[in-house]
Amino acid sequence: MIPLRDDAPCFRTPFITYLLLALNVLVFLFEISLEPGTRMNFLFQFGVVPAQVTAPLRGALQASATTSLVPLATSMFLHASWLHLLSNMLALWIFGDNVEDYLGHFSFLLFYLASGVAASLIHVFFNLSSDVPSVGASGAIAGVMGAYFLLFPSSRVLTLVPFFFVFFTWLPAWLVLGYWFVVQFLSGAATSIAYSHQTAGGIAFWAHVGGFLAGVTLIKLFGRRPPRYRHQGW
Repeated sequence: MIPLRDDAPCFRTPFITYLLLALNVLVFLFEISLEPGTRMNFLFQFGVVPAQVTAPLRGALQASATTSLVPLATSMFLHASWLHLLSNMLALWIFGDNVEDYLGHFSFLLFYLASGVAASLIHVFFNLSSDVPSVGASGAIAGVMGAYFLLFPSSRVLTLVPFFFVFFTWLPAWLVLGYWFVVQFLSGAATSIAYSHQTAGGIAFWAHVGGFLAGVTLIKLFGRRPPRYRHQGW
């Protein structure tokens, strides 16, 4: 199932959602402007490489904050391909505005970044020795989806359903997002069983699971943005 848009109302302009969309696109345009070798070095430097993140725990002398901690934030603005970028931006565009409307602009930005970092840490936990860089906004966006799952479960989502033949239908958000989460969890479990450690590229399913659960948890901690009252002038 591929969500295309929702019918939940948004009462304020989602400035942060638009800003994140623009930043991700601009960073990707910069990525593809690089020579292949330079781009690969760029992804290794700013993507999350689990073996580098855990290097300080192993007492590696060459470990530093740049290689261990900074990528936890920078990796969520990098993407591997146009398809990777567009699928993530579609999900952010669908679900981000309503969560931002609920939290407020600044709180939404903090929520988004915290979800992305949590997703990366979960990915690292399940791939401690991997030297493959993980990039993409999907962990942070999974956090947004987790928040949406709690906040707007009854909202309808226009969904593309490939079942014998492709058709469009409106489905409740809890069904679309719940199905997505179950698929990510089962895929992550299957990957962990099949491989003792990751040696090749692929989808970071555990980052999706971690981001979603982080979103479900953090939305309760952040709470709703206090309402603003306008006083009538004289």
